[in-house]
Amino acid sequence: MIPTGSSVATDTAQRIANADARLYNHDLAPTTPEHRTWSTYNYIALWFSMSMEVTTYMLASSLIAGGMNWKQAVLTILLGNLIVLIPMILNAHAGAKYGIPFPVFVRASFGTRGANIPAILRAIVACGWFGIQSWIGGQSIAQMIYVLSPAAQGMPWVLWACFLGFWLLNMLVVWRGVESIRFLQSFSAPFLFCMSLTLLVWMLQKAGGFGPMLAAPSQFHSTGSFLRFFFPSLTAMVGYWATLSLNIPDFTRYAKNQDAQIVGQAFGLPVAMTLYSFIGIAVTSASAVIFGEPIWSPITLLGRFHQPFIAFLALISILIATLNVNIGANVVSPSNDFSNLAPRYISFRTGGLITGLLGLAMMPWKLMATFGSYIFGWLVGYSGLLGPVAGIMVADYFLIRRRRLDVCSLYRRNGVYEYSSGINPRAIVALITGVLLALTGIVLNRLGVGASWLIGGHHVVRVLVHFYDYAWFVGFFTAGTVYTMLMRGHADAPRSEVILSTAE
Repeated sequence: MIPTGSSVATDTAQRIANADARLYNHDLAPTTPEHRTWSTYNYIALWFSMSMEVTTYMLASSLIAGGMNWKQAVLTILLGNLIVLIPMILNAHAGAKYGIPFPVFVRASFGTRGANIPAILRAIVACGWFGIQSWIGGQSIAQMIYVLSPAAQGMPWVLWACFLGFWLLNMLVVWRGVESIRFLQSFSAPFLFCMSLTLLVWMLQKAGGFGPMLAAPSQFHSTGSFLRFFFPSLTAMVGYWATLSLNIPDFTRYAKNQDAQIVGQAFGLPVAMTLYSFIGIAVTSASAVIFGEPIWSPITLLGRFHQPFIAFLALISILIATLNVNIGANVVSPSNDFSNLAPRYISFRTGGLITGLLGLAMMPWKLMATFGSYIFGWLVGYSGLLGPVAGIMVADYFLIRRRRLDVCSLYRRNGVYEYSSGINPRAIVALITGVLLALTGIVLNRLGVGASWLIGGHHVVRVLVHFYDYAWFVGFFTAGTVYTMLMRGHADAPRSEVILSTAE
């Protein structure tokens, strides 16, 4: 007889008590019914709090700066987020059903040791984002100081002091643990929404209404020129949340049930991103009316208004928004990923500190140096690394295992997820194939068409170069397809023991 309800959690906990210490610690253990406290509202609040921040604003406003009109920009953002919502909800299912975090879930497809490869790929990207968000937060504080005290602009140390101060604030929240994150998100989501609307209304009055703000036509005069900008931009929209589409189990493992996470995400992600993106688009359009040029960075825009009251409100809004997304999106998951490397020695807190230090080492001031490096270099580039991982995870859980996992074996060596010395070579082959196909284009693009002889023809080079514009999609479907084909012949794959949970 298969146990159900709380007896399942008890039975599973007793069996996992004998887990391999190299694969288990308190932070990586499956959540118990007592930990399943996140409701639909918590997931809506999660997405509103993570969406309402500066990089979302800049992502949206960059589409206007690139030549789109407001309708084209809004539709691009909405479509991109509806697309990424699919792998988001699919990968979230295992977290809510079994209570396991991403680095444990990915052991099913990559092996108990091989899981470190996608976990570290995802963690490194998160470290880059952590550094970017900390840099933006520090810039915002510095800009507010410059508004209040213009003389400070001649003191370079002010910016670096603000940057390091904001970085330390993030580390303090990490030290307090994940429950402080849930409280912060629940409190800040409605506040950020009100502050964003206040900024929109204020700019609306300055620009003379929505008409002048949204009257700018598209700068693309042919379908071809529009599509050449649209597809890489769409990939960037998907890539923006490519990290969360992998590690969403880190959050859904706290869900009361599947409906809470599915409904919360299906509403929260597209609505929050589209709403806040529209605010960024409208405010950027208003800046063109007021100042004669579109200002896509809100930090630069705020510096144009020398009014202390506005500066104070903007400071609070940006600090809360940036702190929320940095902790929620860029610390929780890499902390678990680093903990997965050596559970006996690296706790969640220690993993968070490692994330913060690597974020500094990746020099975020260079990652955000130009518009091109942010959109087409950073976002599209790393989507080609993470798209293949998402494809493998979805294919393994839904097509190979039919949503059945042996939770206990995820924490043990020599079980059904041991493969070859703890590494699934089929997953590695699929990952490498997906990444190479997705990212080869950028290498060939840098070499130029003169390198076409390397692979037998100019036409092939042009095709591969364009693959980079669709890096996430190419990587996702290529790796997922290759993995499914290779695993179909692996006899042990479908025979994982079924362990039910409290969140079917």
